[in-house]
Amino acid sequence: MPRDSKEEDLISMVYKLVLESGDDGILQSELWKKLNLTSRDGSRIATRLEKRKLIQREKVLEEGRWTYRLKPLVIPLSIESIADAPCITCPLYYKCSEDGEVSPRTCTKIERWVVTEYQRATSASSVSVGEAHEA
Repeated sequence: MPRDSKEEDLISMVYKLVLESGDDGILQSELWKKLNLTSRDGSRIATRLEKRKLIQREKVLEEGRWTYRLKPLVIPLSIESIADAPCITCPLYYKCSEDGEVSPRTCTKIERWVVTEYQRATSASSVSVGEAHEA
């Protein structure tokens, strides 16, 4: 049964808001208020996203009422995660394979890149945590 583009746009908007909520997720009731949806329509959208395995609906008791916390299961990748990967510009790319003359397992360029990316990610999350404590 084909869905109209307005409905798909709404489903995309809900998914985007769930993604923006991060690992903690967002209460289904909060989401419906933000989007001015009825509980019935919102539940249908959440169920569709859950069936697509894009979100998880976790039943929670919030202020004496049962609701669902919607959490993202699939986080879209962005090119940013590999933009600085050394493999993209490596002159030895054509020789690289697991058992080749050059191997990702022993490549110092990849090792340096992974360490740098890890340090960048952990320092960014430390700043976020620090800002949260200041608030």
